[in-house]
Amino acid sequence: MRELVFEVIQEEDGGFCARAVGEGIFTQGDTWEELREMVLDATKGYFFDSEPPAQIRLHLLRDEVLAVA
Repeated sequence: MRELVFEVIQEEDGGFCARAVGEGIFTQGDTWEELREMVLDATKGYFFDSEPPAQIRLHLLRDEVLAVA
């Protein structure tokens, strides 16, 4: 696997949750820097007995609701 993609959402409390697309990896962090560390740690643990991906992409998903009136 060349690249593993994590979909990231920001929680209302300011923390972040990340879920790997196509793999059973989920992690979270209070800050973006902490999330990056947690994603690396979770990925290394998940692939402990197999070839890890060459790179990881963090894809931040953002919903925004705008009032029209």
